[in-house]
Amino acid sequence: MTAPFHIEGSDRDSRWVVTCDHASNRVPPEVANGDLGLPPEDMARHIAYDVGAAGVARSLAAALNAPVILSDFSRLVIDPNRGEDDPTLLMKIYDGSIIPANRHAEAAEIERRLDLFHRPYHRALEGLLAARTDPVIVSIHSFTRQLRGHAARPWHVGVLYAGDTRLALPLLARLNDDPDLCVGDNAPYSGHLPNDALDRHGVQPGRPHVLIELRNDLIAQEADQVAWGARLAPMLDAALKISEV
Repeated sequence: MTAPFHIEGSDRDSRWVVTCDHASNRVPPEVANGDLGLPPEDMARHIAYDVGAAGVARSLAAALNAPVILSDFSRLVIDPNRGEDDPTLLMKIYDGSIIPANRHAEAAEIERRLDLFHRPYHRALEGLLAARTDPVIVSIHSFTRQLRGHAARPWHVGVLYAGDTRLALPLLARLNDDPDLCVGDNAPYSGHLPNDALDRHGVQPGRPHVLIELRNDLIAQEADQVAWGARLAPMLDAALKISEV
């Protein structure tokens, strides 16, 4: 079995560590022989991974001279951005699609997938962070413009956070300087999710952190992913400097 994650730029010496929890829609062969029972069009949707996020994370990490860790398994296999006790850790239905290989998954199967994928990803991320002095985390995600049965989301980009606003508020201020952007403040989701990846590696140990959500139709193409990474890097560096004043 190959590692359920990729790390790029581990020798880069920035304080920044970039994460991409939902980088891939891959179903490893250890799970349902590599087939969750969904059609290809569903596996290409946001339910299986964060479309475009991996490219943005790589671009951003290069611009920040930072390492990046990217998951190498679909969020439908098991979600690395959920705590082990979260009821949405293993989704059985998502945005109107039933996931056949998950329908009858019981506690033993969830534990097996935690051991194979979820826990190694988090151990690797913690290792990256522990190897740095005063590390700072930025997590890259993407969201779909519209969920089935819901109103269209107006935001181009969102900044998510819980109680620690050291990076979030100055980053929001910079994004809001662009009159062409509709910026979500803890939208399209709240940044408070107990025991999720940033709570575990940022909030609880007191590390500066922020989560950025980009609308996935804006980053579907490689050129747009590269451009957003380059656009966000100086904003994040400026936000970090302000947080340390």
